[in-house]
Amino acid sequence: MKIAVIGGSGHIGTRLVAALARHGHDVRAYATSAGRGEAAPLDVRDADALTRALTGADGAINLAAPPPDARGAALHDAVTVGGATNLVRAAAANGVARLAFVSTVAVYGLDAPLAREDAPLAPFDDYGRAKARAESIYAAWAAAGANRDLTIVRPSAVFGEHGGGNVRALIDHLARERFVMVGDGANRKSIAYVGNLADFVAARLDAAAGVQVYNYADKPDLSTRELIAKIRALLPAPGREPAHVPYALALAGGYACDALAALVRRPFALGSARVRKFRAETTVNVDAALATGFVARVSLDEALSRTVASVLKGP
Repeated sequence: MKIAVIGGSGHIGTRLVAALARHGHDVRAYATSAGRGEAAPLDVRDADALTRALTGADGAINLAAPPPDARGAALHDAVTVGGATNLVRAAAANGVARLAFVSTVAVYGLDAPLAREDAPLAPFDDYGRAKARAESIYAAWAAAGANRDLTIVRPSAVFGEHGGGNVRALIDHLARERFVMVGDGANRKSIAYVGNLADFVAARLDAAAGVQVYNYADKPDLSTRELIAKIRALLPAPGREPAHVPYALALAGGYACDALAALVRRPFALGSARVRKFRAETTVNVDAALATGFVARVSLDEALSRTVASVLKGP
């Protein structure tokens, strides 16, 4: 199939383009800004350009979105929600009947342990709310045509070589001995290796017709304490044991930062939302993904090893 990948120069997109090529697809990658790999310039907010990009395509995959920590609902709405509106219109104009959207487990909100795909959506932040709204736009497009196929994949925190995100930041802080544990670290997290996620999305393009929704994570889930122990064991020198701050104290500090940020009208990196996210139980059920027969090529331990090595090597 001829597949257009929107957001094809980013951390997931470059891996996905390669995975699609391995599956024998003819891939065209597009991206707003330059990144790794080769991608033609395209802003998902430009409806006309998007319609032209889908000319002759059999399907399209959308990964375009601001990073989760990007500030402001307007940006998330313009790129994620507006991009979804533009993509379904471009698909309709070109007779494209197969779409895939990479969403996020953030649509479930905080502390929804082992959420299944049919769990209520209760997004916690602008990133999750925009992804949830985009999902509804794609679902409406799929419902409007009997021959339309839609795949929505909701990955947990994505990590891997050359990428950003929370896992990379954790590795970097531990390597520099700047990490501070909030709470007891017993809360569990689902995480997803970027290479395995790309393989899974690529494999789903050959799925049966209709609407398919999947959580994606690489199991087993680890407690924050277990994840930190694994990372420290992979460092050349584990260094001193991370300092601990009680959750209540850290949350109080986060609220103080929120108040100060509002006063000076400038966002702070640390706030109550970040503290709550760190302490939250963010795990998902992946039975639906496993039921497809998909088997990840890279184990979680190997994925962490590769990622730590990449972080230590530097840019």
